[in-house]
Amino acid sequence: MKKNADKDPVPADARPASAKKAAPAKKKAAPAKTSAAARKTASAKEAAPSKKAAPAETSPSAKKAAPSKKAAPAKKGSAAKSASVRRQAPARKPAVAPKKAAAAVKGVAPAKTVAPKSPRAESRTALVRRARRIDRELAEVYPYAHPELDFENPFQLVVATVLSAQTTDLRVNQTTPALFAKYPTPEDLAAANPEEVEEILRPTGFFRAKTKSVIGLSKALVEDFGGEVPGRLADLVKLPGVGRKTAFVVLGNAFGRPGITVDTHFQRLVRRWQWTDETDPDKIEAAVGALFPKSDWTDLSHHVIWHGRRICHARKPACGACPIAPLCPAYGEGETDPEKARKLLKYEKGGFPGQRLNPPQAYLDAGGTPAPPLGAG
Repeated sequence: MKKNADKDPVPADARPASAKKAAPAKKKAAPAKTSAAARKTASAKEAAPSKKAAPAETSPSAKKAAPSKKAAPAKKGSAAKSASVRRQAPARKPAVAPKKAAAAVKGVAPAKTVAPKSPRAESRTALVRRARRIDRELAEVYPYAHPELDFENPFQLVVATVLSAQTTDLRVNQTTPALFAKYPTPEDLAAANPEEVEEILRPTGFFRAKTKSVIGLSKALVEDFGGEVPGRLADLVKLPGVGRKTAFVVLGNAFGRPGITVDTHFQRLVRRWQWTDETDPDKIEAAVGALFPKSDWTDLSHHVIWHGRRICHARKPACGACPIAPLCPAYGEGETDPEKARKLLKYEKGGFPGQRLNPPQAYLDAGGTPAPPLGAG
């Protein structure tokens, strides 16, 4: 009995319900404690990998950082290569693609290495306005401008213009009076003795070639045009020794038909004023003609040529005495001191005789002096 009492003094059936439930609760609590411990153990186990995972997390970033560090030298290398390519590009491009190279130069700096079409990259409208203003200013300076060859009819003008190549208009004007006195018509000159004509034309230089030209064009006038100078460009340029320049001189001054005379003075000045950067006379004619009304072409030619002969000289322009200096992008190429510049002026601007022996009355009224005949003074 004692043994049973020690083991279980109260019968199981006599135990309260709470006691019955409590016992299993104790039995279940143990597993709960165990599970908590297990959870702690599991969490500890999970924590241990997390400690190991930390390097794993840092290692990807380290791996990412490492390539970035390695990539930086690569970028520097590529930048260095691209910089070297850029430095080498200008040297290679002109040989391969000159147009693209010129365009690159224009985009980087003011186009000094490439001939510009207009100063300060002015617009087409600004260029037209500046060009026309220059012409208006020159028209006020040279209101008496005229062709500086003596002539009385189209035949004399075409012959005189052919003779003016490689010499001055003054020398031609001093030579033609004797020529026209002896051979007044195309028929007379066509039948002339070449040696006699050569002797008359000797002072103009290249007299043999010029003799051949004037006799040849006289024969062409007689045979093809009934002894009359044609009034069409297409017909004039067929004559021996007659090109577009000569044809436009004849058309503009003998027939009143507008034309641009692109002689050496005209070429020099329109490029100096940056109206065009063309060098071919035909292209210069087209480029400048597009800036002005056709009705202005003949007088424009006179204004530009007169200015080139009197003030805007080839080697030493008189910039200090130039009336269009504020409009000229080349101002300063010549003498800028006003006193020194005035000493460079030629013909009537410098107080000297002109080139014509028989100039128009308007020129004389403006103070111009006729040129002396050949051998005078």
